[in-house]
Amino acid sequence: MADVFIGSEAVAAGKVTKYDLRAHYQRLLPDVYTVKGAPSLRDRTVAAWLWSKRQGVITGAAASALHGAKWVDDATVVEVNWPGRKAPPGVRVREETLLDAELSSRYGIGVTGVARTAFDMARRGAVGQAVARLDALAAATGFARDDVLEVAANHPHVKGLRRVERMLELVDAGAQSPRETWLRLLLMDAGFPRPQTQIPLLRPDGYSRYFLDMGWPEVMVAVEYDGEQHRLERSIYNDDLIRSDYIAHLGWRRIRVIAGHRKPDIVRRVHEAWR
Repeated sequence: MADVFIGSEAVAAGKVTKYDLRAHYQRLLPDVYTVKGAPSLRDRTVAAWLWSKRQGVITGAAASALHGAKWVDDATVVEVNWPGRKAPPGVRVREETLLDAELSSRYGIGVTGVARTAFDMARRGAVGQAVARLDALAAATGFARDDVLEVAANHPHVKGLRRVERMLELVDAGAQSPRETWLRLLLMDAGFPRPQTQIPLLRPDGYSRYFLDMGWPEVMVAVEYDGEQHRLERSIYNDDLIRSDYIAHLGWRRIRVIAGHRKPDIVRRVHEAWR
């Protein structure tokens, strides 16, 4: 956190000179600096909070990342609740009522609590993106649906309120990536029953377990999304071969999906496995 700082404060404290700021640091936001290089989302989040003179509250996806959610892109716009201000590039200012019970702190930074963060993400953006972000927050925090609905009850007139409950119904903490969320929603939209996620299977030793991404144990059909590492990393590829043979030995039909597969083809393959 100390790598991001307010320039005028550092100059006044004698830690750097104005020349140092120009020569050795990069400006992230007005009067907020960091070391030169590609700033992370954490750096940009700290910068937004410092830019707000430590008065703003970080909300949305950046808040979820502070709470431990994975897969939040470093280029994500940082949302900060600090009414009456004009936002610089990379920052979105929110002007919303936040109750005391909805406030929290992470690493000394003012941030919306987990339930309020989930509430905000549930009512904004494309459905797929919102559910993927909620999945990641649920995996990191295990937030309770009722806690989010309680927040909703306290804000009966905010934009997007009517879709919050539906978004919460779609959340699954078992998703291990945004692409798994995308795949799960695709299958549900195609009319399949909601798949179970992280289905445990005992390995041949009888103690440790494999986990299937998602599927339907009653018909022993599984669907998994394979990232590039499954093909490019030799150790993962070798483990996959052993795992695949064992899953087939147990009688499961497993549909493997990779980037580039067309939606209709995925749905057709799963229908064939069901038949």
